[in-house]
Amino acid sequence: MANNGVLVMHPGPINRGVEVTPEVADGLSSVILEQVTNGVAVRMALLYLLSGEKS
Repeated sequence: MANNGVLVMHPGPINRGVEVTPEVADGLSSVILEQVTNGVAVRMALLYLLSGEKS
């Protein structure tokens, strides 16, 4: 029902078939896996910075 070229985003974890259908989650316009991967790295960096570690 969305326009062509729209990105499907979700920070994860998702409930397949409840929140997002598997066809949409695994579709060509889905960036869910990339978003989850990048989100983990960002959270790790923030925790490191907030811990006060000196490099």
